[in-house]
Amino acid sequence: MAHITQGSGNTPVYEIPEDYYPEECGFWFKISKGIDKGKKLFFRDSVHSEREPNDVVLFVHGNPECSYSYRKVISHLIVAGKKPIRIINPDHIGFGLSDQASHEMVCMDHAENLLDLITTLDLQNITMIIHDWGGPIGIGALLKTPARLKNLIILNSTVFPLSNHGLTYKNYPISWLGWAKTPYIIPDRFWGAFASYAMFLKPVGSMKILLGMLRYILMAELGKLPKEEFRTRSVVRQQFLSKPNVKSSKRLVLQSAFWGQGNAYTDPKFGKRSTKAFYDFIQENINLAWSGKSNKIGVHAIIGQWDPLGSESVLKQWLNYLPQLRNNITLFSDVGHFIEEIKYKEIAEVILRSIAK
Repeated sequence: MAHITQGSGNTPVYEIPEDYYPEECGFWFKISKGIDKGKKLFFRDSVHSEREPNDVVLFVHGNPECSYSYRKVISHLIVAGKKPIRIINPDHIGFGLSDQASHEMVCMDHAENLLDLITTLDLQNITMIIHDWGGPIGIGALLKTPARLKNLIILNSTVFPLSNHGLTYKNYPISWLGWAKTPYIIPDRFWGAFASYAMFLKPVGSMKILLGMLRYILMAELGKLPKEEFRTRSVVRQQFLSKPNVKSSKRLVLQSAFWGQGNAYTDPKFGKRSTKAFYDFIQENINLAWSGKSNKIGVHAIIGQWDPLGSESVLKQWLNYLPQLRNNITLFSDVGHFIEEIKYKEIAEVILRSIAK
């Protein structure tokens, strides 16, 4: 395909782990339309069988992570799987091995790019795994071509308005320093270190979180990242050596205060923008597209409950729009937001059961 090459773009990641993608399975897609037209989007495209697979497993990451966040899930999926599968695992623009961002991107931008990739590759029978902002990105893309989706696996994500009561991103994980406030607090220079710290945060008290973060950022500045998941932490930190990537990532974090509600904001490059129509489209169409007798997809949720996205109100919204989720929810009370780092075996097993049906 003319828009697909094996030539990389202008990623700031300079140390690519060997297991980021199998040999000859890393590609760059030249976006063909929209405000990112011409940029190169990285994606892993690997087939795991000697036979031609009917099933596509599509991973859609969130922020401030990248496609490498799914490495453990994919590894277990390949080892445990018996059915032929094709794995597609992209990096959004501004993340991982994709080109750097050129504006403060939000989910509607990433969804447009993902849809371009999906239709160019003509992906069918998709089992889509969504995490964090990967929810509105992946669902926002596939609702434009809904017949392609077979299964939806939800990992701590939503496309609906988050409650302003209880645990929110205005008061989590520290009551006076919520996630949505961190772009104002953390300098751009330290954003990569902060992001790699947040991805491995465990359920602990506020003071332990704060002191741990300060110590971690200091050690990262001295070039001493923890040995635990060193390669992943390095990739996350390196992707934010790009200031445009930092600004784009921070914009998504700021959006978490209005998750699923739609909001207006000012982009330095494009001026006034709004996400309301994007979320309205998702909320008006998700049930119609995927919950009828003739078009019902399989749905499963695997949720870490130490997270606003693990609240009962979020799960009720998913059940209201996709009732087939009932009896297909797996909860972990001792796991936080980045569940794919902890419960990767359980996630892989759910994927395998889904595609076996």
